[in-house]
Amino acid sequence: MARVDVGKDHGIVRVRYYWYGWQDDVLIAQEDTTATGSIIAPVPLIGLPENAPSFGGSLPVPQDGIGPMRLMAVAEISRGRLGTRSVFDEILMNVEPKAALVAIDFETDKPLQLGRAGQSSAFGHVDSLGKIFELPVVGDFTDGITRRISSPETGTKYESSSPKVIKVLPNGLLQIAGNGKTVLTVTNRGKQAQLDVDVSVNKEPNEPPVADAGADKTVKAGSKVTLTGLKSRDPEGEALYYSWSQIRGSKIPLLDANNSEASFLAPQVSEPRTYRFKLRVTDKKGADSLPAFVDVTVEP
Repeated sequence: MARVDVGKDHGIVRVRYYWYGWQDDVLIAQEDTTATGSIIAPVPLIGLPENAPSFGGSLPVPQDGIGPMRLMAVAEISRGRLGTRSVFDEILMNVEPKAALVAIDFETDKPLQLGRAGQSSAFGHVDSLGKIFELPVVGDFTDGITRRISSPETGTKYESSSPKVIKVLPNGLLQIAGNGKTVLTVTNRGKQAQLDVDVSVNKEPNEPPVADAGADKTVKAGSKVTLTGLKSRDPEGEALYYSWSQIRGSKIPLLDANNSEASFLAPQVSEPRTYRFKLRVTDKKGADSLPAFVDVTVEP
């Protein structure tokens, strides 16, 4: 059952509720910062004043949900002739399916070959030493639902038979460490799956770049906010490709998301709200960084 504490907000017209993974890019897409445009994410509940409780009601948990998930409420507030504006709030919840896990598997080609001939040499599209990547893992449950369980937060653990070929990093990420063959083993809830991996990449040494999304900051509503990745670096001094995305808070139009510095206009809020952004950088040889995060708290 979902409820809303209206707090300092008056003139609420309706409240939309959304589920999304705690590290997923924000699913809500809006035409502009007023949030009056079309919202394309699934809406499991629209709360209205006449609901019991007001603006709340029965809220189904996503059938394929598992692990940490965010529940976000976005309220539309009337401004009379000026239309509406929006405010949001969200909480983090852990979703555990009642059904038992039957089997797990890697959702990729088998065997997996990295460094195959004919790959593009463009940014991020070539397998090379130092490249960091994710392999999707799915689980079949007794309720007939297939759930994505790639994240360690869902209980998944990874192991490489040869860390000199594929190294296991935090957060379920993998890194190409050298040429050769290895077997990746994934386990979850007593189930296990294996994947043969054959790596044949350019032997030129390459250390992955390091992303730096800058320090957390607090800003005022209506101000221009600049996210800076200028302190990101590549050990070999290569030029970097930048990719910014938003993973917390109602969707904000982000300008220059593929530049070293991205920016947005801080939205109007009734109470302090935190927005989180993720930065990944890639060097010319295709090696990716671990993600870096920065929180921006917007105050009224």
